[in-house]
Amino acid sequence: MTISQNPIVLVTGASRGAGKGIALALAEQLGATVYITGRSQRSGDSPLPGTIFETAELVDKRDGKGIPVACDHRDDAQVKALFAQIERDHGHLDILVNNALCVPEGLTQEGPFWEKPLGLQELFNVGLRSSYVASYYAAPLLLKAGSGLIVNTSSAGGRCYMHGPAYGAGKAAVDKMAHDMAVDFKDHNIAVIPLWMGLLSTERSLQVFAAQPELYAEAAAMAESPEFPGRVIAALAKDPELMGRSGKVAYTAELAEEYGISDIGGEQRYSPRGMLGDPTEFNPAIIA
Repeated sequence: MTISQNPIVLVTGASRGAGKGIALALAEQLGATVYITGRSQRSGDSPLPGTIFETAELVDKRDGKGIPVACDHRDDAQVKALFAQIERDHGHLDILVNNALCVPEGLTQEGPFWEKPLGLQELFNVGLRSSYVASYYAAPLLLKAGSGLIVNTSSAGGRCYMHGPAYGAGKAAVDKMAHDMAVDFKDHNIAVIPLWMGLLSTERSLQVFAAQPELYAEAAAMAESPEFPGRVIAALAKDPELMGRSGKVAYTAELAEEYGISDIGGEQRYSPRGMLGDPTEFNPAIIA
């Protein structure tokens, strides 16, 4: 199975960060029409730079077509309206990238979970629940396309201690959700991939690196570009054996090595498997 060139794509949470990088890479690699969602419409809407309109303009410059749609993924009605727009405009969807994620205040502060803000549970809403809702509304449009791809951006935090139990539970859940959705889609030529991204040089990360350059020098040197996972997703879309990967957790760097992909500067990225562990092989049992 391969996704056709010039696909219709939705990347959630693409004002900045991984979502923005993925949108740009899919435009460049596939000539995609990319729907870009997020809440940031004007400079200053977020402490970090980036808006849905700026991402859309950059997508246009990469031989794609960017379509910005303001959407709060906490609001099911807004999400439903988003997919109704895609259906009106194009009648189908080829690729969904579930990337929207709330990053609550206090996520990376030190200490046990009971000393952190209770608001960290918002990760279960925008991140976990939002991915389920978007996939729910995407399913009929993917089925109309006759083939498709859903990617849940995730991390090894679903298998190791990373930022505490709220973050870990959210990532573990989106991985398992992808596995189970793959079971439902297996006879419909639609693959679902939970993708473990490495440390990315996002706007947020760059601020952290700049604040303490000596402390984070090594991390900054090894950080992947936000476009790197998008290059891997583009390769997945072209893979005739894609369905064989459906439901299986994969490291971005390991897929890149298999597909012969480098980062935007030509750098070879290396898997953190040795430090962060192996993706879990889910049990193949199916109980309806």
